[in-house]
Amino acid sequence: MGGGDEVRIETARGQWVLRALLVAGLLALGLVIVSGFLRALIWAVVLAIALWPLFARARRRFPPGRHNILWPAVFTGLVALLLLLPIAVLAVEAGREAHDLLAYAREAERNGIPVPDFIARLPYGAAAVTEWWNAHLAHAGLAHELTERLNTTASRDLTRTVGAGLVHRVVLFGFCLLALFFLFREGDAVVAQSRRASQRLFGPRGERVARQMVASIHGTVDGLVIVGLGEGFLLGIVYALAGVPHPVLFGALTAVAAMIPFGAPLAFGLAALLLLAGGAVIPAAIVLAAGFVVTFVADHFVRPALIGGTTRLPFLWVLLGILGGVETFGLLGLFVGPAVMAALILLWRELTEGPEAAD
Repeated sequence: MGGGDEVRIETARGQWVLRALLVAGLLALGLVIVSGFLRALIWAVVLAIALWPLFARARRRFPPGRHNILWPAVFTGLVALLLLLPIAVLAVEAGREAHDLLAYAREAERNGIPVPDFIARLPYGAAAVTEWWNAHLAHAGLAHELTERLNTTASRDLTRTVGAGLVHRVVLFGFCLLALFFLFREGDAVVAQSRRASQRLFGPRGERVARQMVASIHGTVDGLVIVGLGEGFLLGIVYALAGVPHPVLFGALTAVAAMIPFGAPLAFGLAALLLLAGGAVIPAAIVLAAGFVVTFVADHFVRPALIGGTTRLPFLWVLLGILGGVETFGLLGLFVGPAVMAALILLWRELTEGPEAAD
């Protein structure tokens, strides 16, 4: 090998190092630029993966036109409707209750809030609770006193902060829907490019890991979202029969809480407490019993079969992925956590059993 070849090799190595540094720097700069919208973009990817089978089926049944706008717009609109519908229902219910709340506030201003009857029936601490209630809530002028306490610079700053945060979340929600529309519209091209890039960077292993993560998201949607909606529907019927106030809202709250492991007991426990406060002991016990039965069946039989069966992931790791993901990423962690765990388990199986066992 001559000196010219060595120079060319050293030059190629230097260029490779410089290209790697350039790519790493640009990636870091890009992440910094989109960091404020990264969570919304990941939400759009998760929603696109979860809904892609339905989207592909609708597109095969009714092929889109040349511009491919109709079905992406329809599915994006459905997602927006499903996400905004609970907020609209809450707003309507709040409007219906506004008149009663105003009348109750005027009565509290004139005479205070009387001690509820159920406090006298408490097995322990009834006298102490009654004394505290009479000292702080049962006197006239309560609303004016609370207004004076809240009318501070700190509360005004808090209001501005909450308003700015709300505007920011509305912007992120709009960006998520926009990204979801383009993912639906350009999904085939994105998948093809991702496969080529994965093949060049990681070989066949990269596509296997990606398929496992996609399967994990599908299983998580089935095991958490669909099962949670089913729990909310069943317990909503129980709420209506037991006489829980606003059973539809409590059913929706239970459905959302049931998507998080061990979250449903908080919802039907609150419904049982409301019944107990009104003196309905037997309906409260029925709500508690029905809630524990429904959640026990869902958490121990239905969810492990749906999530673990899709990804061949032990339910312990599914649970760790969900809880750890929620703690790290919030609600988004419900889907990101199990997907990461599924990829790690796949890599572990490849390492210990070989690629054939992982497949």
